[in-house]
Amino acid sequence: MATIETSRLTIRSKGTLPRVPFERIKNAILGKEYDLSVTFLSPVEALALNIAHRGKDYTPNTLSFPLTKTSGEIIICRSVARTQYKDFNLSYDDYLTFLFIHSALHLKGYEHGSTMERKEKEFLKLFSAPNGKITHQRRH
Repeated sequence: MATIETSRLTIRSKGTLPRVPFERIKNAILGKEYDLSVTFLSPVEALALNIAHRGKDYTPNTLSFPLTKTSGEIIICRSVARTQYKDFNLSYDDYLTFLFIHSALHLKGYEHGSTMERKEKEFLKLFSAPNGKITHQRRH
C-alpha cells in the first residue's frame, strides 16, 4: 500500500500513486490549513459508498465528503477513471488531476454548472493539463 502523509494531506492507494500534484492543488483550492484525505478505492468499495451515502447504484469515478469546514475526504476509483479518460480528451494522469480538482471544488462548495466548469478549466491549465479541454459529460 502506498501512502503519502504531510501535516494536512494524506493519500492512500493499494497501488502506486499517480503523478498528480495533490498538495499544490489542495492548497490552491482549499487552502494550506485544510485537512484532506484522498483514498483510491476499488470499484466494489466505491459503489458501496455511493449507495450508502448518495443512494446511487453505480460505481462513481470520484466522491467528495466534507467533514467539517476545514476538513474533508476525496475518494477516487481508478478503475472507472481508466475507462473514461479518453472520452474526456485527456491523458490518464491529467484525467486523475481533473477528478481531484473536481472533487476539491465540491469540497469548496461549488455545484455542477458553468461556474464550476470554468474553475475546473482554470485549474487544469494551472496544474499540467496541456489543453484544459473537457469535452464529455461527467458522471460521478
